[in-house]
Amino acid sequence: MDYPSEQQPGAPVRAGVPEHGRIPKYYAVKTQIASLLDELGEGELLPTERELTVKYGVARETVRQALRELLLEGRLRRAGRGTVVAGPKLEQPLALASYTEGVRRQGRRPGRTLISLDRFPCPDALAGEIEAERGEPVWHLERVLLADDERVGLESTYVTVARVPRLDVDFDPDSSFYAYLHDELSIGFGAADERIETVLATPREALLIGTPPALPMLLIHRVSRDTEGRRLERVRTLFRGDRFSFTTHLAGRN
Repeated sequence: MDYPSEQQPGAPVRAGVPEHGRIPKYYAVKTQIASLLDELGEGELLPTERELTVKYGVARETVRQALRELLLEGRLRRAGRGTVVAGPKLEQPLALASYTEGVRRQGRRPGRTLISLDRFPCPDALAGEIEAERGEPVWHLERVLLADDERVGLESTYVTVARVPRLDVDFDPDSSFYAYLHDELSIGFGAADERIETVLATPREALLIGTPPALPMLLIHRVSRDTEGRRLERVRTLFRGDRFSFTTHLAGRN
């Protein structure tokens, strides 16, 4: 199989071809389909599996494996009974900014669907993370994240009732929690600790987000502090691995 003589920045080295030159048949088909996607453009319908099988002269299972990988990578998406070319991934900055701000910067419309807003006694495991007393009332806010009405993630926020006593009355679940804290309660964010890992969604999470359980997810754990250094919230957010990438700016030491 041919590959570029000059390495393209950001592309797999030698276009993913091993040094011995032998590659799986599905991968060769995958690269050909990927080139076809570039020609078709976002939102265009992909030929059927049968048509691709004839076009590339391979078995149907070979085409299916290639398509599975392109779906997992976010190059394709299901639309009704067909498959279409997906748009670019959403870039979410690793910064003290809300999901709303990140999505709007890319010209997309952010939204959220409320799953639950519960009040419960704070357990030991959570108490230390949000500087609460064991048994102190805590809110748990769970919402599906949307971008142009597409379900792209699932967010769980834990915060003490003492910090936001009227969350169940004054807060619009479709809006930014950070904007609510700032505009209504004059609480600003000063710092946060985050951890990112790759996971698979639970059956419940996959159902809420509308994805197959086998789709890799990017999981972010965040503990935020206010401008006075007090711990404010504990957030667990699942982002679809096929629809999101994360960006940050790293500066050298002076």
